[in-house]
Amino acid sequence: MAVASYGTWKSPISSDLIVAGTIGLGQIKLDGKTIYWSESRPTEAGRNVIVQRSANGETIDLTPAPFNARTRVHEYGGGAFMIANGTVYFSNFADQRLYQQTDGAEPIALTPEASLRYADALFDSARNRLVCVREEHQDQSVENTIAAISLTDQSQTVLVSGSDSYAFPRLSPDGSRLSWICWNHPNMPWDGTELWTANIRADGTLDTPEKIAGGLEESIFQPEWSPDGSLIFIGDRTGWWNFYRWNPTTGKTESLCEKAAEFGLPLWVFGMSTYGFAGNQIICSYTENGLSRFASLDLDTRELTPIATPYTSIAGLQACADHAVFLGGSSTEPSAIVKYDLQTQQFEVLRRASELRIDPGYLSVPEAIEFPTENNLTAFALYYAPKNKDYTASEGERPPMLVKSHGGPTASTSAAFNLGIQYWTSRGFAVLDVNYGGSTGYGRAYRERLKGTWGIVDVDDCANGAKYLAEQGKVDGDRLVIAGGSAGGYTTLCALTFRNTFKAGASYYGVSDLKALAEDTHKFESRYLDGLIGAYPERADLYEERSPISAVDRLSCPVIFFQGDEDKIVPPNQAEMMVDALKQKGLPVAYVLFEGEQHGFRKAENIKRALDGEFYFYSRVFGFEPADKIEPVPIFNL
Repeated sequence: MAVASYGTWKSPISSDLIVAGTIGLGQIKLDGKTIYWSESRPTEAGRNVIVQRSANGETIDLTPAPFNARTRVHEYGGGAFMIANGTVYFSNFADQRLYQQTDGAEPIALTPEASLRYADALFDSARNRLVCVREEHQDQSVENTIAAISLTDQSQTVLVSGSDSYAFPRLSPDGSRLSWICWNHPNMPWDGTELWTANIRADGTLDTPEKIAGGLEESIFQPEWSPDGSLIFIGDRTGWWNFYRWNPTTGKTESLCEKAAEFGLPLWVFGMSTYGFAGNQIICSYTENGLSRFASLDLDTRELTPIATPYTSIAGLQACADHAVFLGGSSTEPSAIVKYDLQTQQFEVLRRASELRIDPGYLSVPEAIEFPTENNLTAFALYYAPKNKDYTASEGERPPMLVKSHGGPTASTSAAFNLGIQYWTSRGFAVLDVNYGGSTGYGRAYRERLKGTWGIVDVDDCANGAKYLAEQGKVDGDRLVIAGGSAGGYTTLCALTFRNTFKAGASYYGVSDLKALAEDTHKFESRYLDGLIGAYPERADLYEERSPISAVDRLSCPVIFFQGDEDKIVPPNQAEMMVDALKQKGLPVAYVLFEGEQHGFRKAENIKRALDGEFYFYSRVFGFEPADKIEPVPIFNL
């Protein structure tokens, strides 16, 4: 092993390797024995393609260029396609119209050119129609409804309206009832939602709807009709997202499984799924102590039986009588579409996010840690030590550490294999991926630590995690940096502004001005900050107090900003105000604006530029020479 300073190690995990060999794997759907999933391909400018795998194992692309199966409902999308009897129905990103595609033929538009968006569709065979969430944009207003779209004459009928948001329209097995969830501002779907159901009249409209669960302080997730006609749903009335069953005959609800674990997820996008039916069994995934578990739940005995799996991250689960399919990830292998045979109990990888094979000698395996934080509480994180089989550092040198603050903030990080993290650890950086207070996966009480305290609890936890490892001698306390995207970018900017723990940082489309965000963001999140900060404008003082842009005089370290010029969630002016302020203050600052990108980068060249650009920035700040030649990023005031 060569002796070299941390940060200067040469790694085979290059940004070119990452973007060239990696795709995003998304929504999974089953139709008989045929399996479908979506792929986001950076090398095709982030185009989303629906892929079909037939029972004989043949895999083909269904979505011809330039079609892009992606919806913008709630801006974050999800639930962009569904399958019925071999016919594909999908939302196209460019015009947001719904298209129908049969037998691989050219897609045909079902909906008109209008300011309408669609998501989370189902096929109502008895009435030859789709039922979906519809979002209508008119001037400054946005209206969300559940609507039916006739496949006979393409007419549209609103079935449910009046709430701010809807999700999970689901049809009972006999086609006689529709169920859905809804919520109103200022609640987000993880705060409080309502589960409703209604009989369907002969003309296709709904009879008197009935609320059966949920409320202002109970979050309902993924209601699904079981084969026997009962309605299964996940609710967190006990403080944990657990299973419940509603009987439409008796009108009674019963608990199916009480466990200090999370069977539900924060509904950031449509189409999320943690379970499916296999006869009288529910095949499910859940989160316990930050890691995904796999199990079956017997609907008769209510017994939960763990299923051994090599995967520590499980998402998008779908099931049928013979098998379950999910997006699985582990700490040492790329995420993959995985099929689990319920008879043989064998796992089969159908498609990997990357076919790259990295020598384990360059891979850092995360260690789950729990560390002390404010108010005599503890918080959670994943720690990755530097790892490169070709190098060691000189005795006594401790590595720089990158602290990652995840987005959301009502979300979480996972132990799934992440080449973006291995890029850093194989070059000699340690990485701490923090599940700060407010993160999901640890119950409602942990999630609610961030109520009214965003910009405080999350920042304290990131700083305390970094200091904890520095005090243990694992990392260099004088070379701590922090980075995050979106809400994680806000945590990053707050940590750099209001704490003295970090020496530099990177904000990816992060929030710098809370007042601007409250006044200029999309409908889905327009009242999110009420719960995280306080009511606006009533508590405008808190918004001012916790905005990094208002306290730039307290910021005294270098920052690099990455931003998409079409971002509607955190517009570019958020970054540009901060950049201008830092320029005037004389602090080292860099700003990289990507044309044609929205909230999150999808184009290969931009993903590469951001990853290399952040590493280059830190190399200039800490004065080390990268082993590879990196295209320089212009840095002001350096």
